[in-house]
Amino acid sequence: MLRLLLLCLLASPALAQTPASVSVAHTSTLRTYSLRLRPGDDLRQQLTAFVQAHHLLAGTMLTCVGSLTEATLRLANQEGPTVYRGHFEIVSLVGTLSTNGSHLHLAISDSTGRTIGGHLLDGCRVYTTAEIVLGELPALEFRRETDPTFGYQELVVRPAPANKSVQKSGPKPVR
Repeated sequence: MLRLLLLCLLASPALAQTPASVSVAHTSTLRTYSLRLRPGDDLRQQLTAFVQAHHLLAGTMLTCVGSLTEATLRLANQEGPTVYRGHFEIVSLVGTLSTNGSHLHLAISDSTGRTIGGHLLDGCRVYTTAEIVLGELPALEFRRETDPTFGYQELVVRPAPANKSVQKSGPKPVR
């Protein structure tokens, strides 16, 4: 009897938990693009131009390494931009990309290793390079729609329009 009581007590937290609701997951094959930005390029503007030129409806930042001389970020819970000048390493760039609106977060570190991050804005100037690999999800379309919870434009994932999910012809040059 004591064993049964002990077993019930140990199991009760697990039994009391309700599973979190999981929204529908969408799948797609992945097509990748590799590019390098050069000194003076604006990181966000170049990514936006690439997305527009390649008509990416659903993309993701797979990796980005490089350096900046100027970084413009919107920090958490701040309305306006914060500009940093100096020499910075790009330690992370993550997010979603779409002709319908992108959402990217950048983390940079200075020469002491101090790291800061926030929303990527125009005004991030490449110092020596930015080596980027992007992924495209051709069977999907990303949109940004107002979420009534907080009023922000949030990600909505849909199947791509039938004419967009077919294999595209070869890549177009960025420059």
